[in-house]
Amino acid sequence: MHTTAKQIHKHIQGANAFALVSHQNPDGDTLGSALAFAEYLTSMGKSVKMYCLSPVPDKFNFLHNIEMVSTDPNVFKDVDTITVVDCGDLRYAGVAELLKDHSATIINIDHHATNEKYGHFNLVMDKWASATEVVYNFFKVNNIRITPTMATALLTGLITDTENFTNGATSYTALTAAGELLRLGGNWTIINRSLMQNKSIHLLKLWGIVLSRLNKKPDTDIAYTYLTNKDLAEHGANDADVEGISNFLNKLNDATISLFMKETEDGKIKGSFRTTQEDVDVAALAKKMGGGGHKKAAGFTVEGTIESTLNTILTLR
Repeated sequence: MHTTAKQIHKHIQGANAFALVSHQNPDGDTLGSALAFAEYLTSMGKSVKMYCLSPVPDKFNFLHNIEMVSTDPNVFKDVDTITVVDCGDLRYAGVAELLKDHSATIINIDHHATNEKYGHFNLVMDKWASATEVVYNFFKVNNIRITPTMATALLTGLITDTENFTNGATSYTALTAAGELLRLGGNWTIINRSLMQNKSIHLLKLWGIVLSRLNKKPDTDIAYTYLTNKDLAEHGANDADVEGISNFLNKLNDATISLFMKETEDGKIKGSFRTTQEDVDVAALAKKMGGGGHKKAAGFTVEGTIESTLNTILTLR
């Protein structure tokens, strides 16, 4: 960590124009990491642009400088350094083709065990709870001042990736970082109000549909459920509205693995695995489906139907 963090900081001091990349369907960790890093770069007088393949959900509007995040691929023109945060590979980041022949130096900052180490610099700490924890320690190593808005961005990633410090990613280092970020001005109240207390009646009814479909086939250890595009349309919902379902299913005590499947707008199936079992690695299972992630939380996207995807997974398991 220490050596790579120093090397990255040295490179940044000599570079001029930066693009920061958050992964598609952005969550609190990828956005919090990128925004804190962007503020660090602008404080050094660097030119900074930000990119995400998907639009940012409105619930993240409380984050400082969130309007910087663009879906326009032209942000990659005339940049000498591209920093990708919270992405195990450039395909998931949504920029594999865009960066295929790009001459920029790539900085890869992540915490996924399945990270492909695609950067010229790879700051990948797979034992840490979130990418924001990696960025926080990068700042500490290089004696970078963390402002209150940076602290709020970093705390957002820690809170969302640990499910409010309740899942298996919660660790001594994560809690220590959170405590320090609160001391530095991280706004726990606005994070909690914006991200944890944002469920309307119609959204909870949608969650009720998901729970009504929850099932577990005999002789398997996987509990599963799903949502269709029709379900989302009927409830006026989108992908951001169903975030948290996978983590909620992780509270089951009569299944080793939980699986939430959802149809995507382009007709594919997106799946999310969760487990609390120490001897189960859902990242390995997700990898067999062309995805990846963490030992306790992982996902994938495949062609097919809900039924065919489920049958494939049960065969693999």
